[in-house]
Amino acid sequence: MPELPEVETVRRGLEPVLAGARLCRVRINRPDLRFPFPDRFVERLEGAVVQRIERRAKYLLLPLSTGETWIAHLGMTGRFTLDGMQLGEFEEAAPIAGKHEHFSACAIRDDAVTRIGFADARRFGFMGLVPSSEVETHPWFAALGPEPLGNGFSAAHLHAAFAGRKQSIKVSLLDQRIVAGLGNIYVCEALYRARISPTVAGGKVSRPRLERLAVEVRNVLNDAIEAGGSTLRDFANAEGGQGYFQHRFDVYGREGEPCRGDDCSGRVARIVQGGRSTFFCPSCQKR
Repeated sequence: MPELPEVETVRRGLEPVLAGARLCRVRINRPDLRFPFPDRFVERLEGAVVQRIERRAKYLLLPLSTGETWIAHLGMTGRFTLDGMQLGEFEEAAPIAGKHEHFSACAIRDDAVTRIGFADARRFGFMGLVPSSEVETHPWFAALGPEPLGNGFSAAHLHAAFAGRKQSIKVSLLDQRIVAGLGNIYVCEALYRARISPTVAGGKVSRPRLERLAVEVRNVLNDAIEAGGSTLRDFANAEGGQGYFQHRFDVYGREGEPCRGDDCSGRVARIVQGGRSTFFCPSCQKR
């Protein structure tokens, strides 16, 4: 599943085309994705102006001139296209049109017309329309924690959220109620940079170490966004090119390889936590 940097990269790629554009020729080619399309979805989008493009966790939010917000989630293999240019790539070849393109529209901005498509072979993505005044209280968003790149994310927040927790810090950081949008890849990388073991209980990590962790979470996300996101299986950026942050991974996917830390002779190990692979250096990342 695309993680926060990948979704943010897509948002930035769509913004120059969609922000301020009027939607027309809206079409859906099936009644549902992961969930059914909203009632009268086509009619409610037709003629609306996209005011801006935002991101909340791994959701794209597009407030409209109609007072509603168009919400899109990429799921596992969902991707937007601009004039047929692919925003997501599949590990196995799959068409971006035909039976796999489930939504299309045209965006008119400054007399330019751009065709937008949304393809999702596995159909784990979804779209919604919610009154803009109710987005924050909608079930998709009401329980989300602070954005890791926002002002609400800090060591103080982590210290309070982890207080008394016996659950591992790795699994706790994947809890969207604690931090919104963090995924498996970047949690592994941030814990490595902070030199914190993924197996230690969140409630056992000291405040100074959480200070470092909060900084490294921000750093690794910003580094990935700057590099265009990580290309793992399905993701490519809004210009159709792929991200290159995966070439900078210190631990993710490097099981058995030497640790890149200074003066460390350890090797990257892999364990399973909460059904997800965790990559870390047992020598560097102390409890």
